[in-house]
Amino acid sequence: MPLPLPEPAAALTLSGCRQRQARLREALARLRLDAALITLPRHVHYLTGYWCREVFAPQALVYRDGPTVLVTPLQVDSQAVAADEIVVYESHRLGTLVDHQAAVAAQSIEQRTSQTACLGIDRLSPPWFEGGTCHDLSGELLSLRRAKDEDEIALMRTAIAAAEAAYACARQRLALGVTEIELFAEMQAAAVLRAGEGIGEFGNDFQIGALASAPRPRAAQAGEIAILDVAVLVRGYASDLCRSFVVGGSPSEIQMQAQRRILEVLALVEAEAQVGTSCRKLYEEANRMLDGYCGFSFKHHLGHGIGLCNHEAPRLNPE
Repeated sequence: MPLPLPEPAAALTLSGCRQRQARLREALARLRLDAALITLPRHVHYLTGYWCREVFAPQALVYRDGPTVLVTPLQVDSQAVAADEIVVYESHRLGTLVDHQAAVAAQSIEQRTSQTACLGIDRLSPPWFEGGTCHDLSGELLSLRRAKDEDEIALMRTAIAAAEAAYACARQRLALGVTEIELFAEMQAAAVLRAGEGIGEFGNDFQIGALASAPRPRAAQAGEIAILDVAVLVRGYASDLCRSFVVGGSPSEIQMQAQRRILEVLALVEAEAQVGTSCRKLYEEANRMLDGYCGFSFKHHLGHGIGLCNHEAPRLNPE
């Protein structure tokens, strides 16, 4: 049977990236910063639409009252990214990657940043920046990331669809005798095909009959529960889903009772998770429905946001 053709992944739009740059510039003005040096690849992508392999170290310099300068490891079509100027750093020599990619990338814009009096950064201060003031922008960026634009949502939908493709594979393949590593490999292949490109991290839990992470060369036993926690990353944007399957497909009555109660809680969350809802209040309502039900205990968060990380705000927990 031929494998299905992959669907192309969504992509961040130039207009979406420019909108996010404008919001960042508003934050720079509020904080009285001259520019922002962005060095986390997922933030570079968030602001410019540029995405590359993890071995490279792209950077972006966003001036409050000036251009956006994108530093890339390879030549890129200027019409494909939201940048006013593109600088290519020496990422390889005759096909061999140079050491210390981030440091080499930084050298290409060192003079620009060293002439900036007040610089915002999204991680460690550049070692050459000694004469001015550095401000950690991580909090502002996390705040900006809470609300997603349409182009971001499209990428997240691709990541979610890839995770669902992995679960569709699990429904077909999870049977007595299949090993955890076989199931993991086939689920991952299904996710890659649906995403239409290589994916990043592929989730947490892949052991059957246990709550643990890495898949083993162990065969599934009849009646065991496989709690499969799948998180697909597509160009840095995450899905994070969890599904439970009974090997052999015949759940017990107590398992069915648990499922019915969980569906009731999901309906509650869908109805009440609105703008302005207290995360703690929502958690407490769900906890009252789950903890102690049929002798079960609920010792877990209720949920969390997703985006450029698997776990983002809002966070549904007692805190």
